[in-house]
Amino acid sequence: MSPPRSLARLQFHAGFTLDDAVAVVGYYARMGVSHLYTSPILRARRGSTHGYDVVDCNEVNPEIGGEVALRRLVAALREHGMGIIIDIVPNHMGVGSENAWWMDVLRHGRDSRYAGHFDIDWLAPDPLVRGRVLLPILGDGYDLVLHQGHLRVGRRDGGWVLRLYDDYLPLSPASVAALADDAEHTHDPRTDEGRARLHALIEKQHYRLAFWKLASDMVNYRRFFDINELAGMRIERTAVFEDTHRTIFRLYAEGLIDGVRCDHVDGLADPRRYCRQLRHRLERLRPQRPAGSPRDGAYLVVEKILAEDEVLRADWRTDGTTGYEFMDQVSALLHDERGEAPLTELWRKLTGDAADFATQAVRARRQILVDSFEAELDRTARALFAAARADIATRDVSQAAIRRVLVELLVHFPVYRTYAGGAGRDAFDEAVFARAVEGALRTLRVEDAELLHLVSRWLGGDAPRLLPPGTVRRARERAIAVFQQATSPVAAKAVEDTAGYRYGRLLSRNEVGVDAARLAISPELFHAHCAERHARFPHALLATATHDHKRGEDLRARLAVLSEVAERWVITVERWRTRHEGLRQRAEGRMAPSASDEVMLYQMLVGAWPLGLAPDDDDGIERFATRIAAWQRKALREAKRWTRWTSPNEPYEDACEDFLRAMLSAGAAEELQAFAEYIATPGAANGLAQAVLRLTTPGVPDLYQGTEYWDFSLVDPDNRRPVDFLARSASLEREPSPVEALCAWRDGALKQAVIMRLLCARKSHPELFARGTYRVLEASGPAAGKIVAFIREHRGQRLVVAVGRHLAPWLAGLSAPAIPAERWEGTHLDLPSGRWASLLDIGKGEGGSVPVAELFGELPVAAWLSSK
Repeated sequence: MSPPRSLARLQFHAGFTLDDAVAVVGYYARMGVSHLYTSPILRARRGSTHGYDVVDCNEVNPEIGGEVALRRLVAALREHGMGIIIDIVPNHMGVGSENAWWMDVLRHGRDSRYAGHFDIDWLAPDPLVRGRVLLPILGDGYDLVLHQGHLRVGRRDGGWVLRLYDDYLPLSPASVAALADDAEHTHDPRTDEGRARLHALIEKQHYRLAFWKLASDMVNYRRFFDINELAGMRIERTAVFEDTHRTIFRLYAEGLIDGVRCDHVDGLADPRRYCRQLRHRLERLRPQRPAGSPRDGAYLVVEKILAEDEVLRADWRTDGTTGYEFMDQVSALLHDERGEAPLTELWRKLTGDAADFATQAVRARRQILVDSFEAELDRTARALFAAARADIATRDVSQAAIRRVLVELLVHFPVYRTYAGGAGRDAFDEAVFARAVEGALRTLRVEDAELLHLVSRWLGGDAPRLLPPGTVRRARERAIAVFQQATSPVAAKAVEDTAGYRYGRLLSRNEVGVDAARLAISPELFHAHCAERHARFPHALLATATHDHKRGEDLRARLAVLSEVAERWVITVERWRTRHEGLRQRAEGRMAPSASDEVMLYQMLVGAWPLGLAPDDDDGIERFATRIAAWQRKALREAKRWTRWTSPNEPYEDACEDFLRAMLSAGAAEELQAFAEYIATPGAANGLAQAVLRLTTPGVPDLYQGTEYWDFSLVDPDNRRPVDFLARSASLEREPSPVEALCAWRDGALKQAVIMRLLCARKSHPELFARGTYRVLEASGPAAGKIVAFIREHRGQRLVVAVGRHLAPWLAGLSAPAIPAERWEGTHLDLPSGRWASLLDIGKGEGGSVPVAELFGELPVAAWLSSK
């Protein structure tokens, strides 16, 4: 059962538990899925809807049923010959009163057994924080919170604690020993004397309380991105590795899980060491697994965003990434490069901003460093300064100068991170630093240019001189690790969560892991990526929808059609802008929405417009408007131009929502629906092509929950809405062929039928899909440019796959994504000789030069399997 043939991702929380999953095992088994793929299952903070805020690594989350429910789920899976892969979170934990380790650190400070588990800078330069943990958890300034009585002494489980709002904080043993029985009275914040005593007590603790907005400037523990409630772990320490993975290893040894997906591997100090250590430990446990559970190697993939020319290091010993690069590649394949110029011109004309995406990303990085990562920037600068002092040649370099240089390096850093270690950096990392230095030189003051080159060499592993080798090595390696852990959160927040919400040329290309600067790629480049994946990571995960996506896979596929009908879209948007001018309002000194926000809103409306939603369906329009309004408010804050999470500009946000609702109620719904209908069928063809390529190219396909039907979801939490499994099971029971489902395609059964037949083919022919060679097939004839085709072959078994591309001229405005045979007239595809049968119920045939119309039927996709 290893590697998996296919995965089906499920999001667990109190509203969808492990026992709820038991009820859908049979459904996924009928679909042909080999493994369920779960969100994190260890105990998370109460009410967590995602599970990435783990607070106890030694317990399966009771909110989702606990370990007894996990065992029931695994038993149901084994009955169907299926396995389970779980998501793990090695980078961070949720902190607060639910995390016993964190509470122990707050109680005992550096003497806590767990003080080294969390990535805390105990030597922060601020004397008020040094030796303590800064807790940016106050809703207002400390003095005001104290005077308002939100801080008070109280009892919990028979001992003294510090009450804060409705939660509590531990008190150090020494300070508790000094408290009398009437401490609640003597430390009453309602009196001047009591407040003074309470303040004195708080000052004796191993933490310093602070207003939450101070976190970006002062926090002294590494966070997950800029989230104060998620604290980084020192997973590179063996004790921490073992403590955080003990339950994971036990579950694997007992045969309850078959592999892991490692979240945010770039946040670790040494991802290579971690992945190799994890693989080694799982291999040692494999012989202990009980009879009836797979004895093959554990499946191990990492969440890693790769740049265009970046590849995952093979010596990490993983099966690959979680598939963001495939999401980028297949999306770019479906876009038409001919739409780039008109769409770019429209964006620049209406917004007045000529900056391309790369420029927007640089601007966002600079802003993010100031807004969210000042503390991390200072920490990195201090580490570099400590390394610099180890070299007599740099004894006169100031920390301020290093900080200036560091800012420019981070602003121009072209990838999420590098992986230099004790042996220095490799050729790819060298190229990355060269590009970063080149960019930094354009914006850095001339006096700092020499230092920039020097810092770059330090970060690459060049050894300082004159101090003992051990001291030199430790200072250098610490600086490198801190820097490398700083680049990825800066990139993620700047590129995905800021620039991606600012640059709206075409939102289908603004996605996690996607290079938004590149609108389209050629079939030749797509094939090259597939061939490389087959050679390097044939079992890497292939994803087109995830719990992190900004827009659903079929929403993006529909928006891709705008690149084919760009001229029509340009005219339409300009008309809408003029027509809706009177609906804009002035809010906080500017018109709302801004031109950029309005253009992006139009894209989301036509891209997400539900199939079958009529303009006169008031209830349906209201539900849709509410979903879009929630997306819009989040998008405005993520863009950080007129409003942001830390200081919401509610008048502007409200005015933008008023515009949305007024537009939908003022007759615009009819035009929006008409345009959405115009691009719906070529969008559906794109969605089918995307699904077929995910299921047939080298790799392991991931089916995100519910996306076997059309997926027009928005950013989270919209993409985690409940799934109607009853409807999906009912349509699967009817077993319609893809051809039969074509006429009634809007209900999603067409997409489900295509996916099910290909998943079942993977089940019937596992070696063909897992090991089959990958070779491009070239079509001939007048419509050859609209076909992407290839052949997989293993030990005489062959699979031919072909998908239509750029079909808007044929399908736009039609009622169904059905292609008349005459469109393919004169176009052929050469199949090897022998007998062939369609996996999509088109029929059977012989090899040779086959008319494309016979391969596709009316479908926009084709998959044919040879008969031995």
